[in-house]
Amino acid sequence: MPEISRFFGIVIRMYYNDHQPPHFHACYGEADVAMRINPVGLLHGNLSPRSMSLVFEWALLHERDLIKSWRLARAGEALNRIEGLQ
Repeated sequence: MPEISRFFGIVIRMYYNDHQPPHFHACYGEADVAMRINPVGLLHGNLSPRSMSLVFEWALLHERDLIKSWRLARAGEALNRIEGLQ
C-alpha cells in the first residue's frame, strides 16, 4: 500500500483497487483508521483524539489531492505525495 503522506508520526496510505467509497488509511503506532474522502469522515477504526483531529484537519486541507490520488490508485497509476501538516 503506497504511502502518500507522513506527519507527526501519522502515516497516510492508499490501496490500489480498494473498495468504495473513496477513502484512505491513517496509521499511528498500532492504531489505524479508514477515512472517507468526500465528505471527510471516519469509516472505521480508532485513533487517539489528538491524532484523529490532525488526520481530519489534513484531509480537509487536501480533499482535492486525495480525490486525485484515489482516481490514480483505481487506474493502477503511481500516486503523488501529498504534503503533511507543518
